[in-house]
Amino acid sequence: MKGPDYYIPAAAMAISLVCKLPALRTNWRDPLLRSVCVLLLLAGSVFTFAAPPTIEAVNRWTGIPNFSAPLVYCLMTAFSASCLVLVFNWRGGPAEEIRATSLRWIAGYSVVVAAIVVLFAIGSAPVERLRDFDTYYANTPYIRLMIASYLLAHNVAVMMMVSMCWRWSLQVCGWLRAGLLIIVSGYAISLAYDAAKMSAVAARWFDRDLDFLSTFVAPPLASAGALVSSVGFVLPLVYQRVSDSWRTWSTYRHLGALWHEVQRTAPSGTPGVRMSWWSPAAIRVIQRESDIHDGFLRLGPCFDRRHRDTAYERALAAGADEETARAVADAAMVAAAVLVCASDPEAASGGEEEEADGNRVLVTADGPRDLVRISHALRHSPLVAAARRQAAPAGG
Repeated sequence: MKGPDYYIPAAAMAISLVCKLPALRTNWRDPLLRSVCVLLLLAGSVFTFAAPPTIEAVNRWTGIPNFSAPLVYCLMTAFSASCLVLVFNWRGGPAEEIRATSLRWIAGYSVVVAAIVVLFAIGSAPVERLRDFDTYYANTPYIRLMIASYLLAHNVAVMMMVSMCWRWSLQVCGWLRAGLLIIVSGYAISLAYDAAKMSAVAARWFDRDLDFLSTFVAPPLASAGALVSSVGFVLPLVYQRVSDSWRTWSTYRHLGALWHEVQRTAPSGTPGVRMSWWSPAAIRVIQRESDIHDGFLRLGPCFDRRHRDTAYERALAAGADEETARAVADAAMVAAAVLVCASDPEAASGGEEEEADGNRVLVTADGPRDLVRISHALRHSPLVAAARRQAAPAGG
């Protein structure tokens, strides 16, 4: 593998991290978000510093032959720990238990990082090796222990990831299960990477030459495993975000009928809130709900409880469930009140009894789901159309 084969996935990780930074800045206490950002940072660092051009440059800048070797091994060990911590936070559970488990794994892998540094410091690796460090120094005192330490730590993390994600995938469904299975596939490739590396190093211990497994087979496996695993981590998160956005826009659209109905009674010349085209869907929904509740307050004196009771009884008689019947009843009362207010503006100065009916609608329609039901009934229910026809003569 050449430099671009390492730098391209590193750039992909960097772009993903940059996209996450605004969310991290506003929700930096979120352990899951922090875990994702740390994983992306370490994954990009591993690819960057494992590239042969970077290895050569780091060795030259530090003036220490093979200084890049323990640096890359430490980054890989930290990345292994970050994967485990991310899965613990992603899976959820008691916060204290997640924190304690994460700290134990972080402490264990910190010991491995310290061991890598110490073993390299007391060992001897004077000949710079850009691509075959593991096999070239496989029999060198202390250095071989350093190589074995990082490979063993990586292998333990990979097997833990495969085991946890596989068991978890059997308990869930949908996009989360798909993401977990992709992660399992990615780490299965990483197991092949470990097998190639360990086979080449062990062959050196027994005076055999399988260096090609470490030099030519293992690097593409590492790259493929990391990219596949990243897709598995990102896919459920992206789906959740898209799904939430879709539901919010759907709510905004479904509130349209009710919003347009109550806006008919807004005083002429009333300045509306202008929303920019880039305004988030959630803000648009909140504004639309606010406009609807303001409309209910204007219509309060015109509400006639008889329209609501009649529509409610007819809806139940037609086989509607309780929630649907209430939505149809509120929609019928709103539709009738709009006709009364539009034809006789002075009716809006009604007494306390009508205002009490208005408050009843406000209590019934508490939240976007109830408002969506009322809006749907306003557009589709024949009982609402009947209430309009009944209220039309009274409105003159």
